[in-house]
Amino acid sequence: MSAAKIKKGDKVIVLSGKDKGKTGDVAKVLVKDSKVVVSGVNIATRHKKPNQLQQGGLERTEAPLHISNVALVDPKDGKATRVRFETSKDGKKVRVSARTGEKIDG
Repeated sequence: MSAAKIKKGDKVIVLSGKDKGKTGDVAKVLVKDSKVVVSGVNIATRHKKPNQLQQGGLERTEAPLHISNVALVDPKDGKATRVRFETSKDGKKVRVSARTGEKIDG
């Protein structure tokens, strides 16, 4: 299994679509579908009919975005960056910003 470039909890920026330019934290990563759910971004509205258990009305949820439509936010300057992997001194794989060379984790 290869290491993930974008993980749960990462701060990302949306690159395309109706929410282009918005930032948010990754709430969920759907690995099989290559999609991510970003909090506060790509809100889908569904009209729900009332039933005995719950009230009807509009239900707003965050819909998944394709992973290619988001980019990690650089920890140094807050702009979109690609992710590169480097091996640390103790032999662990570490994610590094391709823009500034700043370590993202570890």
